[in-house]
Amino acid sequence: MYIQPSSNHWIGRIDSETDPLSFRFHQQVKLMDLTADTEEAGAGQSFGLIGFRCDEGVIRNRGRRGAAKAPEEVRLAIAKLPWHLPPNANVFDTGDIECVGENMEEAQAELGKAVSSLFKKGVTPVIIGGGHETFYGHYLGVREYLGPEASVGIINIDAHFDMRPYDQQTSSGTMFKQILDQDQNCGYLAAGIQKLGNTAALFETARKYNVSYILEEQLSSAETAGALKQIDDFAVQYDTLILTLCTDAIISSFAPGVSAPSPFGLDPKTVRKLVRYIVSKDKTISFDVCEVNPSFDEGKKTIALAAHFIKEALMNFNK
Repeated sequence: MYIQPSSNHWIGRIDSETDPLSFRFHQQVKLMDLTADTEEAGAGQSFGLIGFRCDEGVIRNRGRRGAAKAPEEVRLAIAKLPWHLPPNANVFDTGDIECVGENMEEAQAELGKAVSSLFKKGVTPVIIGGGHETFYGHYLGVREYLGPEASVGIINIDAHFDMRPYDQQTSSGTMFKQILDQDQNCGYLAAGIQKLGNTAALFETARKYNVSYILEEQLSSAETAGALKQIDDFAVQYDTLILTLCTDAIISSFAPGVSAPSPFGLDPKTVRKLVRYIVSKDKTISFDVCEVNPSFDEGKKTIALAAHFIKEALMNFNK
């Protein structure tokens, strides 16, 4: 299921071959094969991009298939962006995990192993989904690395709770319920929740599981201080934070290429503010972007947004 990284993703315009101030991402990103016996990343802050080529969870959840194509397209978009990270920062492309056939659970387990491996090398994982089932693999890697005792706060920027029942099978709409059922040391905050995107039963499930949430309309106004305070109050309860962004949280005019478009979603600048704020916290250790669907994108709008959100995360991590 592991696919090695390729330099074919890291191409683009060259303004200078010698002046670091003129470099773009494709001139700075390095390749890291996770199957090789590589040493730790070394000095400086290091990030590892890893893709999850999977939309089996979206298919099971009756969404629009195509998110498995996102890791390649998002990389190509990141490659063209100007480099603004510190001189000693490292960004590695560490390849992809691919879901073969319907074997989503096996792919999630493989992603977990890859995420844990990056942590052990001193590299901050940044995962490019894939459907939002990506996050379950992300979580598995965090828990494997931290061990069972550390408390983990999950922050999800999303229109949906993704806490559906999974009696018959898991999907892109079940993973937060799965995690809370099996892990008593996890808590969950969802930001951007839409009333029309969730049944009354899902709001009741969130209440029973003591889920903190911020409605989309509470984030759409110019004043977001209350929402940021709610994030602060949540974060202080946990040893570690992990952040996941489902791009269907964004209004569909800006993000048409998603698995479940949102006509009343968040403005991209609001999402950027949230990403910057959350990754800057000392407790935040990893980040993922999910549900980009190139098959339904218009002018690669959503792909570009995902690339920019990843760049914003890299630039603001633990600042």
